[in-house]
Amino acid sequence: MDLTALPIVRAVDLAEATASTPWLVEALWSRAGVGILGGAPKCCKSWLGLDLALSVASGTPCLDTFAVHDPGPALIYLAEDAAPVVKQRLLGLCAHRGLGLAAQAIHVITAATLRLDEAHDQRRLRDAVGAIRPRLLLLDPFVRMHRVDENDAGQVAGVLGYLRGLQREHDAAVLVVHHARKGAAGPNAMGQSLRGAGDLQAWGDSNLYLQRRREGLTLTLEHRAAASPEPVRLTLDTANNRPRLRVVSEATSEGEGDDERDDDAAGNTLAERVVATLRASPAPLSRNELRATLRVRNERLGTTLGELVAAQRVTRVGERWACAGIPVPAAP
Repeated sequence: MDLTALPIVRAVDLAEATASTPWLVEALWSRAGVGILGGAPKCCKSWLGLDLALSVASGTPCLDTFAVHDPGPALIYLAEDAAPVVKQRLLGLCAHRGLGLAAQAIHVITAATLRLDEAHDQRRLRDAVGAIRPRLLLLDPFVRMHRVDENDAGQVAGVLGYLRGLQREHDAAVLVVHHARKGAAGPNAMGQSLRGAGDLQAWGDSNLYLQRRREGLTLTLEHRAAASPEPVRLTLDTANNRPRLRVVSEATSEGEGDDERDDDAAGNTLAERVVATLRASPAPLSRNELRATLRVRNERLGTTLGELVAAQRVTRVGERWACAGIPVPAAP
């Protein structure tokens, strides 16, 4: 058998598409997807990258909100941060979640340099990914890991093609942190505002964009194979000297709040609407599914769910919710 031959199968023998998007982190990152975490300098991109890495490694929700569906090891390289700083940040994030860093399968590349455009470093990174088999490879930032002309689509495509090859060969998600030019016009322009060739946005299966505005940070999400959720407003919470990004609420496209009310047109309160939605569902619902159905902000929904759980009207099933007293279907 010729091991160098191209692998070819009949179309009928291809794997079946799943009915829904397989997530690594629900609504944030597709399973084994590649993409960009972009934003202007000082927009907390590294904080979000580390939060994602810890969430994948620990199986705990990213930003305390977005459930992890496929936990596993994380491999990270932060070219602009010293190793003690990386460890300090991870220790703080672990302390907030009640986790021990020693128990987390987070592996840190400590090489002084890593060049994604050089064959020697490409081999070293491929060997590391093959040995660790990470669910998530985090590379931060792109500009420190190559010497190609970012405005030359051909040169950039070579680097992105190498990373896509890693993803396919090892079934690993690849998240690349990249700078955007300052002064982006708005969330809809974030992809076009990335430094360099437009191939960077087009390459991503999932892309995240952080933008600093008057009211704080806005996280905009886009996916190749799923609808993009509403933008999310974040803040860098420094309480107890343990900095972390925290969800404030969903943001509209203009970054301002809307005038939604607790009652609907029929006079039903949000709590009553949550209970009715869960009662009508054949299976427990995630927070994001409830939000999409009820068109309610994450912060208000979280408060209402907490009140319903305390009142024993709703029960939590892992990262999903169901009506109390209604049998929960067994997992398939």
